[in-house]
Amino acid sequence: MLIATFNVNSIRARIKILERWLNEIKPDLLFMQELKTADEFFPSEIFSQLGYKSYYHGEKRYNGVGVLIKDGILKENFSIEFGFTSCGSDELNDSDKNFVTRVLILRSKNLSVLNTYVPQGKEINTSEFEIKKIFLSRVKNFLASESIYENNFIWLGDMNVAPEPFDVKHPENKKNHVCYCDEIRKIYKDVRGGMVDIFRKFNQNSDEYTFYDYRYKQALEKKSGWRIDHILASPKIMPMFKNCYIDLRPRTWDKPSDHTPLIAELDI
Repeated sequence: MLIATFNVNSIRARIKILERWLNEIKPDLLFMQELKTADEFFPSEIFSQLGYKSYYHGEKRYNGVGVLIKDGILKENFSIEFGFTSCGSDELNDSDKNFVTRVLILRSKNLSVLNTYVPQGKEINTSEFEIKKIFLSRVKNFLASESIYENNFIWLGDMNVAPEPFDVKHPENKKNHVCYCDEIRKIYKDVRGGMVDIFRKFNQNSDEYTFYDYRYKQALEKKSGWRIDHILASPKIMPMFKNCYIDLRPRTWDKPSDHTPLIAELDI
């Protein structure tokens, strides 16, 4: 089975890239973030023609999560949910309390997957950064409720956190960045707990990243990026993974996302 995560940064703007990539790689499950489209405009028919069922929840211009499931890959019954079921409405505006366009949960007989688009956070000491921390605390509570250490469980997506110094170019310049500062890395490590970073299990290179900022035109050529997209696995499912790698090619194609896919291979 091939499982991938990809922040597409607008599903409609990236449809040509996705068509090409799906035809070449043929992942069984593709979890996506930042769809940036209302549900009625999601291009599900295009993916259907490519042999995928689409499940998604988005909003105009912002956020949005989805999954493409190859026809026949999940033969048993499965369920898809959006958002966290527990609220804490006093912490956030009612419209944001469940993060329904940032969280997708897939459950099947042999596998459960949490797909998240973690808020970026804007700047330290802002309300946006506080929401990022609240989101991660919500993830921690969710993981505890799922008994992940007894199940085949995967948490993946755009986490907007570079966990270690070698996960970002020039970390010495990023100490006050909301995706790298000590506070957010400590929180992420606590939330992750005993889950295994699959990419790091198979790769120790310090110059492989999943995000290359548009503002730096030669970011890809100079290997100036961030590893902020991750696939984490419960110890129980870890032995099933055979490889994990970043596919840089879509970032080099015409009109790319600023992210690029992260792919894991496993026997399940």
